[in-house]
Parts: sequence; C-alpha cells; structure tokens
Amino acid sequence: MPPNQTTLPSLAVVREDKSPPDARVPLTPRQAAALISRGWDVVVQTSPHRCFPDEEYARLGVPVREDITTQDILLGIKEVPISRLVPGKTYCNFAHVAKFQPYNQGLLRALLDKGIRHIDYEYLTDDRGRRLIAFGYWAGMVGAHNAVWAFGKRTGSIDLPRLKDLHDYAAVKPVYAALSLPPVKVVLTGTGRVGAGAARVLRDMGFRKVSPAEFLEPATEPVFTQLAVEDYVEHPSGKAVKRSHFYAHSAEYRSRFGPYCATADIFINGIFWDGRAPAFFSAADMEAADFRIQTIADVTCDIAPAASVPSTLRATTIADPVFGYQPRTSQEASPYTSDVVDVMSVDNLPSELPRDASQAFGETFMDKILPEFTRPESDILLRATITRDGELGPHFTYLKDFAAGVHPA
Repeated sequence: MPPNQTTLPSLAVVREDKSPPDARVPLTPRQAAALISRGWDVVVQTSPHRCFPDEEYARLGVPVREDITTQDILLGIKEVPISRLVPGKTYCNFAHVAKFQPYNQGLLRALLDKGIRHIDYEYLTDDRGRRLIAFGYWAGMVGAHNAVWAFGKRTGSIDLPRLKDLHDYAAVKPVYAALSLPPVKVVLTGTGRVGAGAARVLRDMGFRKVSPAEFLEPATEPVFTQLAVEDYVEHPSGKAVKRSHFYAHSAEYRSRFGPYCATADIFINGIFWDGRAPAFFSAADMEAADFRIQTIADVTCDIAPAASVPSTLRATTIADPVFGYQPRTSQEASPYTSDVVDVMSVDNLPSELPRDASQAFGETFMDKILPEFTRPESDILLRATITRDGELGPHFTYLKDFAAGVHPA
C-alpha cells in the first residue's frame, strides 16, 4: 500500500445502470471500509439493486451518496450507459468494446469523445499475459449448478433451488448434501478458472470425478470427467497434441469429442475458444441418433455460428436461463421436451452468486490492481487502457477504424 495519503487517488463504487442491472460490486462494504481506514477516500453511489444494500456500506462508515463526480477513479462491473458517463474520469469495468462488439461501438466512441481513461478488467495481465482478475471461477460454479438444475427440470429426477434465490454459496451446501442423484454423466471442458469452479460444484453435489477413459464406460453412479485440449482434439498428422502448439496453431486441429456426445447426459463448456479451433461438434452431429447430450451449459457463451457449440444461438438471462435447440431445424424451441437439447447460456453467471463473487473479486482488486494506481507508471494498467485523453491506448490502436464507425466485415 502507498506510504502516504497524498499519493492516493479517490475512488467511487458506481451504480450499475445497465439494464438489467448487475448485482455484483467491485468492493464489498468491509473492503471499502478497510480502504478508508488505510487512508483512501472511498464513496459509494446510491443503488437499489446491488447485492450489498446501501445500509451495509453506511453502517461501516462508508459514505453513500448520489454525486460521485468528485472522485478520480470510478469502479464498476458492467459497461456504463453513455448518458451516465462523466467526462474526464478514469473508469474501471468490463466495457466489452475491444473485440469489435457492434452493440458497443457507440460506447467506444463516447469514451474517446468524453476524454475518459478506460481500464478494462479483462486486459489486466501480468508480463506473461496471464489475467490478474476475473469472475471465471464463479461463472463455472453457477454454470455447473444451472446445468444440473436444468437437467432436473427436464427429467424430474433432480430438485434444486436457483442460486440466485439463496443468500450465498454456503446456503446451498446442505441442499447438495441431501441430494440423491441418479447415474447422470457430465462432461466438463476446461481446466482453468471456469473449469475449476464447475468441478468444485459437481464434487460438492456428489458426482465422482473419473478419467476420460473411464467416463466412456457404462456407469451406475453420478460421474463427471474434465477434459483438457489433449482429450478432445487431434492433429491430422497423428502427432501427439501439445498445448503450446495447439494454442499457437489451433486451426490445424480437429475435434475428437464424438465419443463424449454419445456418452454424456450433460455437457458443461468452460474452455476459452479463440475463433480458430475446431468446434466440439457440428449441428449435423446433433441430429445423429447416438447424440445423447440432453443439456448443454455453455459458460463460454460464444454465439453461433462463430462458436465452439453450434446450439448456442443466443445468450440467455438469469430470469429466463434456458431455451430449447431443435436439431432437425437448427432453430430455437421450447425447452424441456424430448425432441430438443436444452441450452443454458447465461452470460453473467456470477451475478447469481453476487456476494461470494464480489468478495473474491474485491480481494484480488485490492491486492493486485489498486496498488498500481499509486505508481508513476504501471505497465499492468497501460496494457488494459483502452482509451485515454481522447485516443486509443497503445495496445488497442487496432480499434481505430471501428471507433471511427466502420463495422467489421
């Protein structure tokens, strides 16, 4: 932490004004109060819908008010509506502007026009390119829960509450302990944060983790397997799959996920897709008689056709998390019927466990990110600076035409 108060920028936790509003926060009441006790000037903008009510902040001595324009750095979660942007400020949030997202092209232009320094959490990385802060672990946890919940809705064999209706993850642990699961088989892809969170929930529910080879055998108990790239892709040459080569040359590979399609009841996709790697399976594969998967939880949520899962036609919402995919027509249909595959593709899953997710996020922010704001120069912040002083940051100059209004081909 900084040696004296004069070097500290002032902070504000902004209200999430995007619709539907996000319940998560970048700093919990205890975290904000702790920063104040260490000399930081922290205020919280009033909000009726965050997971920590205004009263929780106020009880701990954190100022809560509507006007936050006096603060230097405005901390949030999701992108700020253009009409709510304060010119000349530093914003930290997930803005979703750096991958040519057409729905936020106007937001990128506004960040430039308003002279805003925008730092995107997604691009806060160390010098080896590893992300320093993320919600992926919690997305995996909620994604796994929703996958089994949706399968239970479909089959009537498992009765689970929604996580969004519980206070926190601790509240669902007794429910998991009382579960009596049928011999359901779950295939999970990804070994990073998302995969780790999903695996935790499956274990807590009572699924036994098995090797990919054992998973393909008949089972009489609930089991899951967790696949890395070596387990579901192959190189046409027949050479062994090495992750370093796959990450650099993923377009050369092809999927060998087919046996899991014929074995699994539930598929949880938690692996990053770079747009060049092969899809796990095709829409035509989903029409095959031996395609057994009934429920897909696509935590990654890349929208088809530019996706590793062809049935992810759209993102769903926490209020309405599942749609049916009709393999014969490749169209959306009502869920939970025998002729469709159910798809859960909520794109803000951590918001179903907002208190837990916010606590973990805030701890990481305070430990790894906030100190960077007290340094004269910070490579970590620079790598994540999308806009500043009316110009694109040095790592985002590729957005020049997009910011000028040109739509990507």
